[in-house]
Amino acid sequence: MYKLKEIADKVYYVGVNDRQKALFENMWPLPYGVSYNSYLIVDEKTVLIDTVDVCYSDIFLKKIADALNGRELDYLIVDHMEPDHAGSIRLLRQQYPNVKIIGNSKTFGMLDGYHGINEGLHEVKEGDTLSLGHHKLTFYMAPMVHWPEVMVTYDATDKILFSADAFGTYGTLDGGVIDSEMNVEHYWDEMIRYYSNIVGKYGSPVQKALQKLSALEIKTICSTHGPVWREHIAKAIDIYDRMSRYEGEEGVVIVYGSMYGNTEQMAEAIASSLAANGIRNIVMHNVSKSPASYILKDIFKYKGVIIGSPTYCNQLFPEVESILSKIEAREVKNRYYAYFGSFTWAGAAVKKLTAFGEKMKWETVAAPVEQKQALSADKYNGCIALGEAMASKLKTI
Repeated sequence: MYKLKEIADKVYYVGVNDRQKALFENMWPLPYGVSYNSYLIVDEKTVLIDTVDVCYSDIFLKKIADALNGRELDYLIVDHMEPDHAGSIRLLRQQYPNVKIIGNSKTFGMLDGYHGINEGLHEVKEGDTLSLGHHKLTFYMAPMVHWPEVMVTYDATDKILFSADAFGTYGTLDGGVIDSEMNVEHYWDEMIRYYSNIVGKYGSPVQKALQKLSALEIKTICSTHGPVWREHIAKAIDIYDRMSRYEGEEGVVIVYGSMYGNTEQMAEAIASSLAANGIRNIVMHNVSKSPASYILKDIFKYKGVIIGSPTYCNQLFPEVESILSKIEAREVKNRYYAYFGSFTWAGAAVKKLTAFGEKMKWETVAAPVEQKQALSADKYNGCIALGEAMASKLKTI
């Protein structure tokens, strides 16, 4: 029998940990694993808020049965239909055939598409409420944070926001569930990485959701990934606020590809110049080694972005081109930009990096440096000047 964590009066954590999966969404590394969070309120009426990945449905259903202790499950609230949270709905419905599923109109189209479920549904709209007895729930729509059907559920009784993926982070819950029970330091960078990888494109919808929720008194945030936030609510909200406004910290990300080391020498010269001019936060990513997940995280984190590429088959180095497409897909805004490249017989990389900066509408802060073959003294000095220009621009923030 499971001893379940009680988040508030008769509000239980029934989520699970995934320490098996190597890549989230088959793309993003999970060195600390990931949790799939679900919450059960046992009141005069019983309600489950979101489910978990179907791979863990056996553990999940056992936790629910233990918490209900023979009672029926009256409601399932579906705040988000992504399979890592909605994957167990069909099995839950088989276990509790009379459960009424609560969602919005967009939820139900996906519910039918994924699970063939189109009966026993209760549609809610913005501001609709549900009384469970002691607990009073209100529903708020949060479309495109980060799917179109997303909504959040607010428990006015205990001032709990069940926030779907918002304020989520990579990382399993290793014993504790509430932030005050654990050392949360490693979650902050993982929260930024999660945001940049998953939510990054949708800054404007996140801002709208934050403005809407700012009117609520929130004492606890129950996300579908990572810790339950109570002691560190302000910091979690601040990270999502800054990320969604694309507000980078003072620092520079140097992203480069290099086949034989010549472009890398240029990157090293630029980094040394940045450091000599007072920039302490400098992150260098060799695209052939650094996973895109971490490159994106740092581009969201820091204000300055410097990209370098050799010319390859009259194009950008393929791994540079790949990361540029991922940055572009997230529509990262408000970055200071500089770039450099190298070639052996015909240069094309710098022209393409120029076009990329224009497409992103980033502010170019220095003349690009383009080296033919091995790094020469004058091009080395150009790299130093590029670093100086970026440092000077960052110091004006």
